Amino acid sequence: MHIMEGYLPVAHAAGWTAVAAAFVAHGAWKVSRRLREQPQTKLLLGAVCAFCFVLSALKLPSVTGSCSHPTGTGLGAVLFGPSVMSVLGAIVLLFQALLLAHGGITTLGANVVAMAVVGPWVAWGIYKAIKGFGASLAVAVFFAAALGDLATYVTTAVQLALAFPDPVSGFVGSLVKFMGVFAITQIPLAISEGLLTVLVMNVLAEHSQPELRALAILDKEA
Repeated sequence: MHIMEGYLPVAHAAGWTAVAAAFVAHGAWKVSRRLREQPQTKLLLGAVCAFCFVLSALKLPSVTGSCSHPTGTGLGAVLFGPSVMSVLGAIVLLFQALLLAHGGITTLGANVVAMAVVGPWVAWGIYKAIKGFGASLAVAVFFAAALGDLATYVTTAVQLALAFPDPVSGFVGSLVKFMGVFAITQIPLAISEGLLTVLVMNVLAEHSQPELRALAILDKEA
C-alpha cells in the first residue's frame, strides 16, 4: 500500500475501480448532507482530510523493497462515519498519485477500497462495538484507529494475492507471503497510529467541544 501504477492486471484494476466508485458516490452524497445539516463541522472535516493526507504520505521502508505507512482514516471514521471517509480517502489517494507518485491512477480503485472503504468501516465498527461495552473514548479510538490501519493492509494483501497467486500454493500461499511482508512494519505502525489518534482526539475534545457534541462524540451535557 499503495499499490503502484500499472501493477495490477487490467481486469483486477477495473473491478476494484467499479467497487470503489459505488462507495465514493455514496460518500459524496453523505458529505453533502453532512455539510447542509451541520455546517459548523466544515473545518473539522477539512482537518480530518489533512490528517489522512499527511499520515498516509509518510512512506516508511519495509522488507523486500516494499514500504508501509499509517493511513489516518480511523480518526475520520470515528468522527464522521465510514461513508464520508470513502470520498475523503479517495481525494487523498488521487492527490498523492498525481503529486507524489504514491500509488497510481489505474490502481486508484484498489487503493481506495483498501484504505478508504475497508479500513474506515472496520475502524467505525470497532469503535461502535467497544463504546457499546462502556469503554472510554480513548480506548475505543485507539483500537478503532489501530485495527482500521491493519485492515487496510490485510485488504491490500488480499488484492495482491488475488492478482498474483503463488504457482504452487495458489491464493492462500501468496496471501500468507504478502501479509508476512507487511506485518513486520505494519503492526508497530498500527499501534503508533492508534496512540497518535488518541492524542489528536484529546486535543479536539479540549478545543472543539461544540463540534464533537454535534457529532455525538461527546455527550451534549459534557
